[in-house]
Amino acid sequence: MTMPLDDQNTVDDAALLARYARGDAAAARALTARLVPRVHAQAFRMLGDSAEAEDVAQEAMMRLWRIAPEWRSGEAKVTTWLYRVVANLCTDRLRKRPRGAVAIGSIAEPMDPAPSVEAKMQADARSHALRQALVALPERQRLAVMMRHFEGATNPEIAVRLDISTEAVESLTARGKRALATAMKGQAAALGYEDE
Repeated sequence: MTMPLDDQNTVDDAALLARYARGDAAAARALTARLVPRVHAQAFRMLGDSAEAEDVAQEAMMRLWRIAPEWRSGEAKVTTWLYRVVANLCTDRLRKRPRGAVAIGSIAEPMDPAPSVEAKMQADARSHALRQALVALPERQRLAVMMRHFEGATNPEIAVRLDISTEAVESLTARGKRALATAMKGQAAALGYEDE
């Protein structure tokens, strides 16, 4: 018997995934509604391109649906597994991009009054450099830093999502921020930070 979609808000991700694997379409809809906005946001932060982020979110969800019949509840959290898949898909896309390339969709038409072309290019270069520096971080550091500083998640929330202790989250984010600062320091002048 399938449970009404409204009642599935209280069901955990693994239980919904197991129901989907048994053919429960309502469980698939509930899990999709719950997870797709999160994975799209993660992909967009890494890639800086909404269309690419949609492609990554779709591919990540397809991989989740494919592994659903073999999912073993209790071994890993669905969200932890899914965040890693998204991070890996984004990393693969970023590595395939030509060095210094900026996504066409990220360049907006200037409107009056608008920042100068130089300011827009500077912002794009900074965004690209940050994404590249994030990609270079070890996976768990990258996920912790992104959730903390881009999603605004608290350390306890990150700990639950990554299935680690709060202390481990604090350590990961601190090391990640130091590594980012080191990576960006060598580019300060090129990115226009020398006067700030």
